[in-house]
Amino acid sequence: MNIEKASTASTLSGTDLSLLRAAIDLAEESKKSGRHPFAAIVANERGEIIATAGNNSMPPEGDPTQHAELAAAAKAAKLLSPDELAKCTLYTSAEPCCMCSGAIYWCNIGRVVYALSEHRLLTLTGDHPENPTFSLPCREIFLRGQRHIEVVGPLLEEEAEQSHIGFWGEGA
Repeated sequence: MNIEKASTASTLSGTDLSLLRAAIDLAEESKKSGRHPFAAIVANERGEIIATAGNNSMPPEGDPTQHAELAAAAKAAKLLSPDELAKCTLYTSAEPCCMCSGAIYWCNIGRVVYALSEHRLLTLTGDHPENPTFSLPCREIFLRGQRHIEVVGPLLEEEAEQSHIGFWGEGA
């Protein structure tokens, strides 16, 4: 399969960039509240926010499966039909991991716009035990599915990495 097929070059709107920056701002809020610096927003085709979530996966009280993208997708799936979700975009401060990509797929969200790439995130987190990353881009996961999910990113990486600076220890 051709990875380029999943990375359809779409025209980014001002709304896309505004909502992506809002996700980056929410990631900073997560950091300030002592949680991992990740956040996601699900918006409908008119740019109206349906659901937001920060990351709630930090030990000891956090649930390691509660990444921002998974939580936002699950909230949106409780509010909208699969047909409505197919017209939604998930905006996220960092590229969805394989777990979150699966959630996005199963919730039927039709588009993902992300800021920080998984590769760049790894350079910030290193081998931190609270962020054991997979070297598996979301595009590759979506390509294995039976329906198309448009992926746009990475975008605004310099802005998105700011919330990670100093969070993961010496290397960040």
